Amino acid sequence: MVVDGHSLAYRAFFALPVENFTTRDNQHTNAIYGFLSMFVNLIKAEQPTHLAVAFDTSRHSFRTDEYPEYKATRSETPSEFRGQIPLLQDCLAAMSVPVLTKEGIEADDILATLSTQGSALGYDVLVVSGDRDTIQLVNDEVTLLYPSVQGVSQLKRYDPAAVQERYGVRPEQYSDIAALVGETSDNLPGVPKVGEKTAVKWLTQFGTLDELLERSGEIKGVVGGNLRDHIDDVRRNRKLNRLLTDVELPVGPADLAVAPIDAQAVRDIFARLEFRTLLPRVFDAVGAHDEDAETAASVDLPEAVQAAAADIASWLASQQDEVALTLVPGARPTRIGVATATELREGDWNEEMADALRTWLESDAPKALHDAKPQVKALTAAGIRLGGLAYDTSLAGWLLRPSFPDKTLGDLVERYLGEKLPESDPSQLVPETDGATPSQEAWFTLRTAHALRDELPESVATVLTDIELPTLLTLADMETAGVAVSHEVLSTFSAELGARAEGIAQDAYVTIGREVNLGSPKQLQEVLFEELQLPKTRKTKTGYSTDAASLADIQEKSPHIFLEQLSQHREATKLRQIIESLDTAIRDDHRIHTTYVQTGSQTGRLSSTDPNLQNIPVRTEESRRIRSAFEVGEGYETLLTADYSQIEMRIMAHLSGDEGLIEAFNSGEDLHRFVGARVFGVEPSEVTPAMRTKVKAMSYGLVYGLSAFGLSKQLRIEQSEAKGLMTEYFARFGAVRDYLRASVMAAKEVGYTETIFGRRRPFPDLSSPNRVLRENAERAALNAPIQGSAADIMKIALFRIHDDLRAADLSSRVLLQIHDELVVEVAAGEWDAVEGIVRDRMGGAADLSVPLDVQVGRGRDWNEAAH
Repeated sequence: MVVDGHSLAYRAFFALPVENFTTRDNQHTNAIYGFLSMFVNLIKAEQPTHLAVAFDTSRHSFRTDEYPEYKATRSETPSEFRGQIPLLQDCLAAMSVPVLTKEGIEADDILATLSTQGSALGYDVLVVSGDRDTIQLVNDEVTLLYPSVQGVSQLKRYDPAAVQERYGVRPEQYSDIAALVGETSDNLPGVPKVGEKTAVKWLTQFGTLDELLERSGEIKGVVGGNLRDHIDDVRRNRKLNRLLTDVELPVGPADLAVAPIDAQAVRDIFARLEFRTLLPRVFDAVGAHDEDAETAASVDLPEAVQAAAADIASWLASQQDEVALTLVPGARPTRIGVATATELREGDWNEEMADALRTWLESDAPKALHDAKPQVKALTAAGIRLGGLAYDTSLAGWLLRPSFPDKTLGDLVERYLGEKLPESDPSQLVPETDGATPSQEAWFTLRTAHALRDELPESVATVLTDIELPTLLTLADMETAGVAVSHEVLSTFSAELGARAEGIAQDAYVTIGREVNLGSPKQLQEVLFEELQLPKTRKTKTGYSTDAASLADIQEKSPHIFLEQLSQHREATKLRQIIESLDTAIRDDHRIHTTYVQTGSQTGRLSSTDPNLQNIPVRTEESRRIRSAFEVGEGYETLLTADYSQIEMRIMAHLSGDEGLIEAFNSGEDLHRFVGARVFGVEPSEVTPAMRTKVKAMSYGLVYGLSAFGLSKQLRIEQSEAKGLMTEYFARFGAVRDYLRASVMAAKEVGYTETIFGRRRPFPDLSSPNRVLRENAERAALNAPIQGSAADIMKIALFRIHDDLRAADLSSRVLLQIHDELVVEVAAGEWDAVEGIVRDRMGGAADLSVPLDVQVGRGRDWNEAAH
């Protein structure tokens, strides 16, 4: 088996999201992981006796010497990919797989040489490549395994019959087809208007490419003329796409016998790359045993001691240090496990267990958990409020690596302890191996917490204990409470939107003269670009883009009523989907209980799921209709809504120390009118709505690294005017410019940004040689301290309000936190007390050089309570 390493690694790079495969030192690994996953599957399935992987050395080869334009149109290799090839070759070396390269020669030529030699020596040969030129190698002894459209995980097997069926020619004739049609990926232009079907017809008629070219005068019509005009191109293409079968190599097929892997070397390189689940697959594929892993598992895992409720309570009461706790949550807990560094206890959860452990669970005794929120909610349902939450390994791991958080306790155990958490296979009805018991999970949690404490910088550890853990407890109560939502309001609006969408669709069908599926990109491509002849958008894998941004650009350049109808139909359909997701989430108590995700963003902002309450439109008539369905619940009097006014700009003023911005906020003047007066050189009263809009877009845009080009596009003004606005802005507010520049420079030096409260966000791409990645990181680094500080301030206000309401023994409760807004359900007679707490805690959540302005509204539903 001979494998084109470069081709398949490159496909793997695009098949797996690069952001999900990055090590602690920010090495990208998605191409390596994807290639090796395919590779070990192949070894296990095919069991080759002889094996090699070939790589290109560079884009330069004898073909570029012959034709400098060869592959010249290929985009620059992503920097995230380039660094992975040497590491992949190190992995293969550890697995004792020969890696072959030759300067000036492409990997496919090495494959062609080895497959030719192998078949001549009587071997059955498998060629594994994503380059179609290797089809010419197929014969009775040589089979090609070619990636399908699903990627490298599925390979299509081409023998001579399969090639004949797919292309209509013998394998050795495929290169003749490619010579006529051309290869876009290789920048080899073919004969104009000649496609695969025509090429096959000609080759069938004339037998060979040479005969066809010799008798090209017999081909009639336009295509015949095109062929005669491009005969030199065809001959050049055929010369370049013919693979070499006589490359001088240091080894031959007999030298490639499969050898035993170097187990320790594989462990070392996989540990460096943080490949946890892949390691046992490699050992399994080659029939080896990872004795070290088996020994470690049997030595390290203590026995889970089953104990009665009274015994566990007595044991816990005697503990002086932090204890780890794991509950198996359902509507209520089903089992409980507790552990110290040396002892484990566990048992079934029942009334006896609840009564026995209530005192300890509600006490301030320090407790470490993993993913504590669902466990806290299960205890709440059992009538117990957890006290003493000292650590959550899930939150700590996310704070340490917010860009690439580890999803499970098993991930954290492997990353920070270098061990494997015993886990049963959920796909097996009768698992072959038992997973860790609750007390064993608690034991791993405790040890992982200790390892994370060593890793977390002091300021980030403070964010965990002072912000995230109190927020977790607040969110658990909010999720348990839920929010009352009217099924009648939602279903009525959904029906209206359905009728509206159908009416718009009928109008659209009249416009284009036929019915189509308005949700099908393929059918829309036909309508937009073939029938209506509208300007082409950016090219995608499936044609030209029909996304909203692309269609908006077309509408601006070439307005058409169908585009407007399509936009309206999409909007109505999208709104209806949002409404239906909300409606189906209403439970028997007539309330929606969303789940807040603390670890769902890199900045610290909360997100919500099941259902997502963050995607409800803001400040539109439709959003008001949806929000009117969120009502005050039974037993309560009204809803209170509160949000911050221009919080990110206030943080910008504080961080930059810009005297002009600080003056604007401290004077109580409308910010954008104040800034507009300075930028345009007029009195505040003379600032027009258009001026204010431009300044507002620029102020917020600068926080997100908006360029003059981006500002011109957003405001639909000339780029020169946008540049002039920015120049005037920075002339008046120079400290803003200086702060933004300095923050990026500081991040480049230390590798991360930091919020007012010490939350860090790493930016490895700030030093990337790839200009696009580097500039994207610079823009994100501009905003991260500001948006992250806003998230911290909102969380501090949230849990302090929650705690104050409880401390004052009020029945009112916080229900929702959406973007920068809080929704509180207020009990009868408690409005004044609740409003005072909300204003005080939100206004005092941070000590800034400008005031935190809080806006409060009141109403029977979320819309009525808007302010």
